[in-house]
Amino acid sequence: MTLGKRAFFLIFPVVLTGYLLAALSVYIAQSHSMLSLERARLSQQLDHIAALFRNDVNQSRSFLYSLLEGNAVRLFVSETDEDYRNNALGLRLQQSIRSLSDDPKKFISFAILNPDLTPGYYFENSDDPFAEIGEAQFALGRRLTGGSQLRDWTYLHEGQTRPLIVYSEFIDPVTFGRPLPSAKKSALLVQVALEPTQFLSMQRQLQDEYQTVIDFDTVPRPSLPNELSASVRLAPSLFAALAVPPSHDAGNVERLKLLLGLGALAMSLVSVGLMIVLIRRFITNPIAALDRQVTAVMTGKNEGITEIDAAGEIGRLTGNIKQLHDQSQRALHLVQHASWTDTLTGISNRGHFNTLAAKVVHKVTTQGGHGSLLFIDIDNFKFVNDKYGHEVGDELLKVLALRIERVVGEIIARRSLPPVVFARLSGDEFAVLVQSASGDGTIREMCACILGLFSDGFEVHGKHYPVTASIGVAICPMDATNLAELISNADAAMYQAKTNGKNRSSRFSRALQDKRDRIRHIQEELRLVDPDEQFHLVYMPIIDARGKVTGCEALLRWVSPTLGNITPDEFVPIAESTGQFTKIDWWVINRAMSEHQHLKALFGPETVLAINISSAELHSKSIGDYFSDCLDRHGLDARTIEIELTETYAVKLGDQLHRNIENLREKGFRISIDDFGAGYTSVQQIIEYTADTIKLDRALVQNLANQETLPALKAMVSLCHARKMAVVGEGIDTHEKLALLIAAGCDHFQGYLISKPLALPDLSIWALKQAAEIAGGDEDRAFVSGGRRRAGSSSLL
Repeated sequence: MTLGKRAFFLIFPVVLTGYLLAALSVYIAQSHSMLSLERARLSQQLDHIAALFRNDVNQSRSFLYSLLEGNAVRLFVSETDEDYRNNALGLRLQQSIRSLSDDPKKFISFAILNPDLTPGYYFENSDDPFAEIGEAQFALGRRLTGGSQLRDWTYLHEGQTRPLIVYSEFIDPVTFGRPLPSAKKSALLVQVALEPTQFLSMQRQLQDEYQTVIDFDTVPRPSLPNELSASVRLAPSLFAALAVPPSHDAGNVERLKLLLGLGALAMSLVSVGLMIVLIRRFITNPIAALDRQVTAVMTGKNEGITEIDAAGEIGRLTGNIKQLHDQSQRALHLVQHASWTDTLTGISNRGHFNTLAAKVVHKVTTQGGHGSLLFIDIDNFKFVNDKYGHEVGDELLKVLALRIERVVGEIIARRSLPPVVFARLSGDEFAVLVQSASGDGTIREMCACILGLFSDGFEVHGKHYPVTASIGVAICPMDATNLAELISNADAAMYQAKTNGKNRSSRFSRALQDKRDRIRHIQEELRLVDPDEQFHLVYMPIIDARGKVTGCEALLRWVSPTLGNITPDEFVPIAESTGQFTKIDWWVINRAMSEHQHLKALFGPETVLAINISSAELHSKSIGDYFSDCLDRHGLDARTIEIELTETYAVKLGDQLHRNIENLREKGFRISIDDFGAGYTSVQQIIEYTADTIKLDRALVQNLANQETLPALKAMVSLCHARKMAVVGEGIDTHEKLALLIAAGCDHFQGYLISKPLALPDLSIWALKQAAEIAGGDEDRAFVSGGRRRAGSSSLL
């Protein structure tokens, strides 16, 4: 037997025994490690689910405090008019609740319980329009009322349709603060309940993975030494525990046995022949080199791992670690790039813009310099989306982003300025933040170049689309010293550009700030206004072709002791946006009907009273009931009341609005479409309108009241007549317009040529003058009294 064979037979059993013992030790240690790792993994997942649960608890608390800090709840609770509170303030409270919810599909409810635990208000974000507060929440309210706590949260999950986290707090109905314990019985109980969707999703995931259920208890569950289980505290008196059944495979122990046995045998065979040479050359040295490289990467000294010239497991391990490191770096860069990039256009998104822009604003405010923000909004983009489809709209945005980036980049490169921050903020809104010296012409040139992209319509793939751009410019630090204020001011300037005609730029100015301040002051005055003291009505006569007054339109006027005269064009949109229109409209309806008898005494019993109401009122069925109540109160005939709605209501004419209008018509009220032709008119809409009267807007009259367009005007009037609708021409300020409208077949006329809006005493004087001039035989003069006459004219026709 050779020495080699002898050495083999002597060393191999020893080496094999050693490897087998080592493998057994590894198996014992590894099995315990696997159990520990699986237990740690389970604990980590329970910690995660607990974090999700606590996040939902904090969210319910923050949601409740946000509502209580706002005015919506205070106004709702303090309002004594039940109809107004339930309709207007209830709607506003719903809007506040929806605006605070990050996820519109997530279930969340808000309840106000009176001291006797009767529901004062309840709203939930669900598809059930008849939803009511659950019995479990009532039971919780009774428990809290009988206890000493002023606020509490509870997880309701047993016997519930859906598990809910309920945050409850007692508030004083007068101070809206926390009541004294002695006053708890008279306090309101407000509750916010939300469904912890992420918590429940992960709960189901864990239960499916481990084929068991998560138990909830008031004490933690003890864990046995060889049991795979864990528990976590969700709250001071609520614990979640999960115990994995013994049948669950925690680590594939049988496979571990096989691998360790085969590994021990293989390593024994290799080690006998190469123990001395290979351990040093192919194991010790390569591992040491790899360890040095990994340590250098972890400490930041190197950015990558270099493959070493080694064979076998060590060489593959080095290559795999290098590949894994490279893949991790690429994935990190991709994730970072995706989180900062708008997926449609490829430029920065709002989050990235906020980060970069905040640094620029901080730099210019602390170190000096100027930063100019261009807030760009695409005019008529919704039209392109609706008419040509979202694919065309998306392509337009992508092309626009590339072209803006190109023209801005050329200006920046030519002027050697710092790189701009260019981003798509949302939808069709873009922002460009430029660092340039004040007054150097950079911003003016940049706005001109961007607007120049829309000079002949915006061209995409050879087709032109009717879109333009409105640009608002605000400069830091002159206009703002922080990013939020800078964006807000640039946005205000952009809306000013839209107001001035679109396809232009507008610089934020003190006038814009004053306008915003005035809007805020009007909002404050509207909340406190007493209509009987500050509102009054004026009336504008409506005549037929013979000059007879057939009706009067009631127009609202507001004289504020602090702000002076405020026109309806100014305060009505503000009232609609803040939910104050109901109080104003109802006052106008009641006051106009109370003065209708005076109008009848002046112009005859068939005189029609036209009352303007906000289109937003049509969403509420209570407006019809209020009209009927006022009609009975003042003893009027519904056929002499004409309800004027703006023409734009028909653009959003849904089923509920249609039913409300038909209900008014069934009660005998006349319906008039005011400001027809103000911007939304189409032949299809004329055919579909449900109305008794069409009032042509003064802008439409101005455009069509000439000889060239008379045939078109006649056709429009004929179409209205075919629909059995009377036609009223507004804005009659010249004899020429009057003559052309009469020639076109209009039925009634209104304008300053006839009379300006007059208060009742002045209207009485005007009516007496009309009657006197008609009695004196001067019908022509009576026809236009209060207006301007053409010199030498003897006939209106």
